[in-house]
Amino acid sequence: MAGVDDRTLAHVKVVILTLLRSGQGVAFTFTHAMNEGYGRETIWISPTTDLRFQFFGSRAPQLNRRWIEDMLRSATSKTGLVVTEEPVDVPQLDRVAG
Repeated sequence: MAGVDDRTLAHVKVVILTLLRSGQGVAFTFTHAMNEGYGRETIWISPTTDLRFQFFGSRAPQLNRRWIEDMLRSATSKTGLVVTEEPVDVPQLDRVAG
């Protein structure tokens, strides 16, 4: 998932960690950038998977509750977690540490 911006990654992180903390695994599907040959890939993330989230900026973004809820719904569906476009015109949550 190279090339994802910090804002998107912050939301994906919240979704994945929410599921893992509740003991659930998640299938995560993402697309590859042009320099990686396009295409898409699905990986399985279980509560025992070691993860690392690397952010390029030092400030944590404000979170969009609706975007998190949308991705949580997708994560618990048969398709698994798919990053969607951020919904607009919704209240933001407080910032969370990177």
